[in-house]
Amino acid sequence: MSESLVARHRAAMPSWLSLYYDEPIEIVSGRGRHVTDAAGNTYLDFFAGVLTNAIGYDIAEISDAIRRQVDSGVLHTSTLYLIRKQVELAERIGELSGMTNPKVFFTNSGTEANETALMLATQKRRSHQVLALRNSYHGRGFGALGVTGNRGWSASALSPFKVSYVQGGYRYRSPFRELSDADYIAACVDDLREVIETTTSGDVACMIAEPIQGVGGFATPPDGLFGAFAEVLDEYGILLISDEVQTGWGRTGEHFWGIQAHGVTPSAMTFAKGLGNGLAIGGLVAEAELMDCLTANSISTFGGNPISTGGAAAALEYLLDNDLQGNAAKLGGRLLDGLRAHAETCGLIGDVRGKGLMIGVELVEPGTRTPAAAAAGRVMELAKQRGLLLGKGGLYGNVLRLAPPMTLTEDEADQALQILTETTSLAEQELNR
Repeated sequence: MSESLVARHRAAMPSWLSLYYDEPIEIVSGRGRHVTDAAGNTYLDFFAGVLTNAIGYDIAEISDAIRRQVDSGVLHTSTLYLIRKQVELAERIGELSGMTNPKVFFTNSGTEANETALMLATQKRRSHQVLALRNSYHGRGFGALGVTGNRGWSASALSPFKVSYVQGGYRYRSPFRELSDADYIAACVDDLREVIETTTSGDVACMIAEPIQGVGGFATPPDGLFGAFAEVLDEYGILLISDEVQTGWGRTGEHFWGIQAHGVTPSAMTFAKGLGNGLAIGGLVAEAELMDCLTANSISTFGGNPISTGGAAAALEYLLDNDLQGNAAKLGGRLLDGLRAHAETCGLIGDVRGKGLMIGVELVEPGTRTPAAAAAGRVMELAKQRGLLLGKGGLYGNVLRLAPPMTLTEDEADQALQILTETTSLAEQELNR
C-alpha cells in the first residue's frame, strides 16, 4: 500500500517535493504527541508538522471550536464581510504584540505573511532595497525567495528586491565564532554598517530576520544582536521585520516572541505555523502607520476565514491557559542539558543550540567542522526505527531539528533524549568503521 502511494506521489507531484525516510510514511492518526502511520506504527513526533502542530494531536478544545464553525454551515465568506472570529483573534494578537498601535492582517501561510510584510515596507519607504541575514529562509514566494540567504532553498536568482546579506544569524560557521557574545555582536554590527554604506544607496526599506533561523538549522545568535542592529537601522530609518513563523507563540520558552530576547520591538512581526495547530493560517502584526500605508485596494480571499481563525483562537487560548511557554522553557532546558552532556563524548555532534522546544543538533565528521549530512539522515532512520520522528535542516542538511508539540511531558522528553543518545552514538560508530 505505502509503496503504491509513494509511486503515485512521485508520478503526480513535483520532483523537488522531497519525502523523509528511505521508506516514506503516511500519517493517518494522532493523539497527544504521538502519530500513527498507515502500517500501524506509532511514533513520538519531535517535528510536529514542521513546528505547526504546536499543541499536539486530537486536542478537544481546538477540535470542538472547528466543529462548531463547521456545524454553522459557513466555512468561508472572505474579508469583504465582517468575520467576528477574525476580529477577535486580531485583537488578541495585537494585545500580545507589545506594539503601540498594532493592526493585524491574516494570510494562509508564512510565505504570504512575509510577502505582505515586504510589500508594506517597500511601499512605506519607497525603496526596493532589503537587508537579510545569511543562512536565512523566508518562504517559497517570489519575494520571500528573493530575500532567502540559503542556497539550498534559493530556487531562483531573480528577485523583485535588491538584497544585501549581513552576518549574525549562524554563529557556528561565522568568521566571528570564537569571539565573546559582546564582541560577536560588535563585529556583526560593524559588518551591518559597512554593508549599508558600501552595497546600498542608504534608503533601505527594511531588514527581515528570523530570531532563530529555522530551515537554517535552528541557528541561534546571542541575545541582544537584533537590538544592537536596530540602533543602526534607526539611524537610516530602516524598518525591522521579525519573521516569527517558527519562533512565535512561546516556543523559545523565554519569551512569547523570539525577538523579545533582543530587547527591541520591531515594526512588524510575521507569524504562521503554530498558531493554527495544523490549520492553514498566517499573518502579520504591524504598527498601524505601516499596515495602513497601502493606497490600492487589497483583500485576502481565504486569509482569516472563520474556520482557521476560530481554531487558531482556541489553540492560542489553550497555549496561554496551560502555560505551554513555561513548559517549553522547562523541557527545552532538560533536552539541551542532556544533549550537551552527550556531545562531550560524541564526536559526531559539533554543536547543540536553540531555546525552549526549538533545538538544533549539528552533526560533523568527528574531530572537524565538516558537515556530516549523511549521518543526519542515518540518525533520522535509526530514530524512526525506535519510534521517534525528527526534522532535518541546515545549510548542508546536517542539522537535526527538534521541535515537538509544546505539550510534551517529562517522560516523553527523556524517551527522546535516550533515543537521540543511542542513535547518534550508533551513527558515529558506523562513520568510524
